Amino acid sequence: MATIATKNEVITVIIIFSVKPEQQQELIDAIAEFLETVKQQPGFISTNLHKSIDGLKVANYAQWQSQADYNNFINNTKVQAKAAKLREFNPPDVHIYEVVISESKEGIPKIKQGQYITHFAEFRMPPENQPRMIELAKENVGKAMELPGLISANFHRSLDGTRVINYGQWLDKESIENLKKQPGFGKDSEYWEGIAENEHHLYEVVLTVPND
Repeated sequence: MATIATKNEVITVIIIFSVKPEQQQELIDAIAEFLETVKQQPGFISTNLHKSIDGLKVANYAQWQSQADYNNFINNTKVQAKAAKLREFNPPDVHIYEVVISESKEGIPKIKQGQYITHFAEFRMPPENQPRMIELAKENVGKAMELPGLISANFHRSLDGTRVINYGQWLDKESIENLKKQPGFGKDSEYWEGIAENEHHLYEVVLTVPND
C-alpha cells in the first residue's frame, strides 16, 4: 500500500494521460496489462491507478525505491516494448516528484481503492517560480484543511522544477465545492495567480498494484 509522507525514502513518479472519455477504460486496461511486467522490475514499490470522474484523465501515482531503479526500468528496451499499446494514446505528462507538504487528519495518508475522492491539482510553472509556488501552498494549505471534508493535502515538487501537484483526498464532492468558496481558491482570487497555471480534476482509485 502506498503511503505519502515528506520523509518517505522513495521517489514518486506521477504520470497523467489526457484522453477522450470513450478511450478512458481502454487506456486503463492497457496500463493494467503492462503493470504485470512493471511490478516485476527491481525497485518497484507500487502503482495506484486513478480515473477522472469526467472521463478526461487517467493518472498513475507510482513509487520506486530510487531514481536509478526507475531509470533502469525506462531504459530497458525489452520491458518498454511491452508498453507498445500505451503509445497509441496521447503522450502523458511524466515527472519525478518529492513530497514537500503533507497535511492529514487521519495519520499518514494511504492510497486505497474505493476510499476517497481524489483531487489532482496540476500546477505548471517555469522552474524559477516553483519555490514561490511551494511557499504559497504552505501559506494556504491550513485554510483548506479547516474544511471538514478534506482528509489530506499532499504537495509534490517535480525535480525538474516545472510542476507542483497537490494530491488531495476528500470525503465528498460537496466539500470540494466549498473549498472554491474560500478566499484564495475561487476563480477571482486564486492564490497561485501569476505564479502557475492550474488544471484540476476529481478521480477515483481504480487499481492498486503493490510489489509482490
